[in-house]
Amino acid sequence: MTNSILTVAIGGLLLIVAINFALHKVEEGHVAVYYRGGALLQSTSPPGFHVMLPFFTTFRSVQTTLQTDQIKNVPCGTAGGVMIYFDQIEVVNILQRSAVHDIVKNYTADYDRVLIFNKIHHELNQFCSSHTLQEVYIEMFDTIDENLKKALQQDLVEMAPGLRVQAVRVTKPKIPETIRKNYELMEGEKTKLLIAMQKQKVIEKEAETDRKKSLIEAEKVAAVAKIQHEQMLREKETQKRISEIEDESHVARMKARADAELYTAKLEAEANKVRLTHEFLEYQKTLALSSISKVYYGPDIPKMLIDSGNPILGGVNVQTKKSNEESKKSDSKKNNS
Repeated sequence: MTNSILTVAIGGLLLIVAINFALHKVEEGHVAVYYRGGALLQSTSPPGFHVMLPFFTTFRSVQTTLQTDQIKNVPCGTAGGVMIYFDQIEVVNILQRSAVHDIVKNYTADYDRVLIFNKIHHELNQFCSSHTLQEVYIEMFDTIDENLKKALQQDLVEMAPGLRVQAVRVTKPKIPETIRKNYELMEGEKTKLLIAMQKQKVIEKEAETDRKKSLIEAEKVAAVAKIQHEQMLREKETQKRISEIEDESHVARMKARADAELYTAKLEAEANKVRLTHEFLEYQKTLALSSISKVYYGPDIPKMLIDSGNPILGGVNVQTKKSNEESKKSDSKKNNS
């Protein structure tokens, strides 16, 4: 009875141990791969509880979500022979679930050691050996992370297509203390230079502002002067136009008056042509002679002289020079007798 109880107890204990080793759990974001006798099996398991053959089968959990691998204290020799150390380099990567078995088969479950860690050491040393300390530490430091990411991804496309690098973060490397102090002094001088340059820019900006203000004031004065000049020109043009209109009106009036006088003269001339006939002139002559109180006769009568004052012949008085002389002689004879 005692032996039977002991056998059952031992069997139960062994069953519990077997179940403990056979039952295993896979966390969310991971995939389980199995080994039996050191050989990788074809089966994989998603997250959850699973059972495997105890004592003969083992498993490894491989992360398939975004993870960050940290590579610390990476030595690097520059082209000038200065040894520097990068304290920490972070590589953010993700492994696709469908590529887990192939990558583990080719590079083991510690694939990141081969594909990422060793590659970072190699690429970083290649970069440092072809550049000076000034370039690595200052001038090209901002491009190191991008260059490492490109180099890693190019190799992973060929070697491990299911593994992708999302980002690479590189910390400032450690350099010898004496060189670091020199860089700090240099940075201090650069800071002073930048401050001086900023002050110069401020002064230049203030001068430019004053110049722009003066230019704006000058342009405003010029614009006002231009407006006044244009206004004066418009006034002159208006006065000129008014004067031209007045001249044109005056010329038109004079022309109309001259045309009227010409027309009147033409009418008078035409009337005279009709009125001044030979008979009418003889009639006027007879009327004129009838108004003369003295008539002289003789063989030598001079031509008539025209004198203003006769109302009959349009204010003309007709006498002869010879008649006047004879009249004077006759009057003197009468007086002598």
